[in-house]
Amino acid sequence: MTGVLILGGTGDARRLASALAGSCRVVSSLAGRVREPLLPPGEVRIGGFGGVAGLVSYLRSEEFDAVVDATHPFAAQMTLHAVAACSRLGVPLLVLQRPGWVSVPGDHWVRVPTLADAAEVLPSLGHRVLLTTGRQGVGVFAGSDQWFLIRTVDPPSAVLPPHSEVLLARGPFTRADEVALLRSRHIDVVVTKDSGGSATYPKLEAARELGLPVLMVNRPPLPAGVDTVATPEQAMGWLATKSGVGGCPHHS
Repeated sequence: MTGVLILGGTGDARRLASALAGSCRVVSSLAGRVREPLLPPGEVRIGGFGGVAGLVSYLRSEEFDAVVDATHPFAAQMTLHAVAACSRLGVPLLVLQRPGWVSVPGDHWVRVPTLADAAEVLPSLGHRVLLTTGRQGVGVFAGSDQWFLIRTVDPPSAVLPPHSEVLLARGPFTRADEVALLRSRHIDVVVTKDSGGSATYPKLEAARELGLPVLMVNRPPLPAGVDTVATPEQAMGWLATKSGVGGCPHHS
């Protein structure tokens, strides 16, 4: 049966799965790092593949005609595995990745390449930190002396900074609520990843309004030569170019 594997976990992945539903077999694969993920329509598998070899085996057994990597922009290892596995089998691969954020007048962003760099630069920017880099990156800041408000969807499992508070919350957030949060905790610097999208952008608007610096971790670069699009609609168009009907490819 004609089928598309979506490496998901993002809002764009869910929107693509919804758009493809009913036109072909769609399987969305989630990493399983969020306790209660928002599930897309269609078939869902949760958990890793066991590296490149495991993904090759899965693609071969399920006979997918195309793979869309719509994982988080910072899921670099999954993207590398997808490139290697699809290249080995000759399966078309598309990376669906929303555009990164772009600063505007009034923003005070300091960009760094990695979380480790962020931890090194942070002391020069502020003392009370809103940290929104995801629960897996919290441990990088365990040795910091600043006070942290750590906002994540699920509780962090890493060692926390000695002066910290955990706030469990899932976006979308509003600008007014973000301003109120920053003021109530006396935040003087925001640390985040360049995830892009609108759901968590209001924290950047709030930082701009309050004149706060933002320490922004840049995205890892995508592998060279990979087809990329920025929206689910563009992904549908790409799938249609693979000799598909209704957005889905079929066996040639």
